[in-house]
Amino acid sequence: MSYHFSKTLDMSFDEALSATTESLKRHGFGVLTEIDVKETLKKKLGVDFRPYRILGACNPKMAYQALQAEDKIGTMLPCNVIVQQHEDGRIEVSAVDPVASMQAIQNPALADTAGEVRDMLRSAIGGLGIKQL
Repeated sequence: MSYHFSKTLDMSFDEALSATTESLKRHGFGVLTEIDVKETLKKKLGVDFRPYRILGACNPKMAYQALQAEDKIGTMLPCNVIVQQHEDGRIEVSAVDPVASMQAIQNPALADTAGEVRDMLRSAIGGLGIKQL
């Protein structure tokens, strides 16, 4: 089982970042955190890196459901979604697979929630690049 799912987009990095944020919103997720890896690595290490953002996506209803089922699940929240530009210029959006993340936790109620979140994230990522009416 893979720990993520991804989609390559035919658009600029900034367009992909915006489209990803909007698609997450349409599917019930807010972006709680945004880490600019390129900027951080330049500032902290003085190295150049390609455009790479980590978005901390959260669906409040699903997070609450998970927290009720497992009190330490906050160590795995929010769900990370990345937007990155590869060396060849391709833009890729990837999201963590919550089901893969939760395999180590023996809690059937949590497994059900993770499955629902995975479906929501897959829809959000899968719908990228498709024109919205």
